[in-house]
Amino acid sequence: MSQANGNSRGFWASRMGFVLAASGSAVGLGNVWKFPYIVGENGGGAFVLVYLVCIFVIGLPIMLAEFTLGRKTQLSPVGAFRTLAPKGPWVGVGYMGVLCGFLILSFYGVVGGWTLAYIVKSLTQAINFASPKEAGAFFGSFISNTGEVTFYHALFMALCVGIVYKGVHGGIEKACDVLMPTLVIFLLLLMGRALTLPGAMEGVRFYLLPDFGKITPNVVLIAMGQAFFSLSLGMGAMLTYGSYLPEKENLTSSTVYVVLFDTFIALMMGMVVFPAVFAMGLEPMEGPGLVFSVLPAVFSSMPLGGLVSVIFFVLLAIAALTSGISLLEVVVSWFIDQWGWNRSKAVLFSGGIIFAFGVPSGLSFGLLADAKLMGMTFFDHVDNIASNYLLPLGGMLTAIFVGWVWGPKAAQAEIEKHETEFHWAAVWAFLIRYVSPAAVACVFLAKFI
Repeated sequence: MSQANGNSRGFWASRMGFVLAASGSAVGLGNVWKFPYIVGENGGGAFVLVYLVCIFVIGLPIMLAEFTLGRKTQLSPVGAFRTLAPKGPWVGVGYMGVLCGFLILSFYGVVGGWTLAYIVKSLTQAINFASPKEAGAFFGSFISNTGEVTFYHALFMALCVGIVYKGVHGGIEKACDVLMPTLVIFLLLLMGRALTLPGAMEGVRFYLLPDFGKITPNVVLIAMGQAFFSLSLGMGAMLTYGSYLPEKENLTSSTVYVVLFDTFIALMMGMVVFPAVFAMGLEPMEGPGLVFSVLPAVFSSMPLGGLVSVIFFVLLAIAALTSGISLLEVVVSWFIDQWGWNRSKAVLFSGGIIFAFGVPSGLSFGLLADAKLMGMTFFDHVDNIASNYLLPLGGMLTAIFVGWVWGPKAAQAEIEKHETEFHWAAVWAFLIRYVSPAAVACVFLAKFI
């Protein structure tokens, strides 16, 4: 672990290392799994256009706020809010971020395990389907296999623990220095293959040419939610990563690089999925099953489909892993900062309890398949609490805290350390005080309507 500036918590060794790590946190299953099927369900190009506007109007200002809070305090979310508002209730926002990271990783590890399993199944040619229905039946059979799901869940968590155990620079940064370029290379390979399929251009037109008649209030709300969630905001990950930044780092340019990289990956993923889906004569509106139920059938139907399938699921696993390590680091940093634990103890304990709490999510489709509360599995409940409540609340309250409690002027002073002029400070102050919190509040309230 880096000992820069005498800080035993560690620092990023370079701007590129930080950008790749933060982008890796943002580039998770939300980009490579969720983004394509949400685009397919909500009108294609029209949704993409609204999503891009939301990324830069809502997501970027909040991300900059989180990075600034982290670097100012050089503490985990709990310590950051406690330091800047010691007498108010705002420390609760920090605890919310730690809890959110804990809960999301508990079920995220299960899905990450699915991606590892599908790599193995692709290598052994177990994935070879004549139709999406056949692929869907195979996926259903797999996730109901309790022993297999638990094994791959444990393997995924072990990978996260192994990387975070080595520290900020020696583990997270070095891993992302390899994983993120690999992800981009694999995406380019898949995109090149998809675009050369007969009929692929129909998918490109659906994806890139907006039909403005499909932009409805509901589409706007979904785009706002996806923009917010795809950037890993509201869960303490960006604040935690920001706490490892040295003071000389340019916060505004780093934030822009992370947002652009994350958005670039999401857009590239769409250029893989939609040309392939349309080329095979399938519908893009397949919902959450698109990756595990539809795309395996697409791969089986194309030349070199076995190789394409392996590359795709390796890509998916990389995206899951880079997000998984950032979520684990949120919890680990809390134990280090607030409890005074060393990294090894914090990592092993955090990884162990998160895995244990996630086991029921893995069993939700097997042993616990019939044990549903209000029609939802344990997996669904944990996902619902974290994604639909804690995340938007955390993001909205962070924006309010920076915009109205700590204040844009104080934040600007931190951003402009070492004579780095913040050229769009007035625009950012307006967005973080009014637009971003209001937009996230709309997304949150829409869950109840």
